[in-house]
Amino acid sequence: MKIGIIGAGHIGQAIARLAVGKGHEVKISNSRGPETLTDIAREIGCSTGTAQEAGRFGTVTVVTVPFVSLFKIDPAPLADRIVIDTNNYYPDRDGRIAALDLHQTTTSAMVARHFAASKVVKAFNAILAADLETPAPLSGAGSRRALPIAGDDVEAKRVVTELQEEFGFDTVDAGLLEDSWRFERAKPAYCIPLDRAGLVDALAKAERDVELPHGSWRR
Repeated sequence: MKIGIIGAGHIGQAIARLAVGKGHEVKISNSRGPETLTDIAREIGCSTGTAQEAGRFGTVTVVTVPFVSLFKIDPAPLADRIVIDTNNYYPDRDGRIAALDLHQTTTSAMVARHFAASKVVKAFNAILAADLETPAPLSGAGSRRALPIAGDDVEAKRVVTELQEEFGFDTVDAGLLEDSWRFERAKPAYCIPLDRAGLVDALAKAERDVELPHGSWRR
């Protein structure tokens, strides 16, 4: 499969390494231009391009940039593609967004409106970059970490589920994009290593108006 990655930060690089390791073709991009990614691409074993080129490259495009920067990306090259939205809303970084603060929408619903011709799946936002490449061990023999996804397109979620399986993770489908708040920043499922049963329980415990203490998910 061809996978484009818009955003070459820690999460983008981790996904690129995992995907290349499983035999996928990957093209990464950032806002500073492909010439700034030469060394990283050589080390990972992928190609580089502009955000537009990465968007056109893959049947799947991972968008992993600071949340407010996402809306500067031209949606046209990503039309008809699966867009994996890894983004989270951090008010200190992104500035206050009233619709999110008032729980009138979700980050992924906003992403889906921007990429209206794409099939958006919320995924890989609820795990630390270091844990993507080296998953934290879980208690219990044979258990492995589960990751949540949400989306409105069944086939797109199937593709993302298979990708997470290749990367060594179980998947819990949390529902539609309107339900994705259950594993956004500061919810019980956010960046906490959990197996499938534990993740199902954490998603169920999420409360719309209740947040965990800031940074409590960092180990």
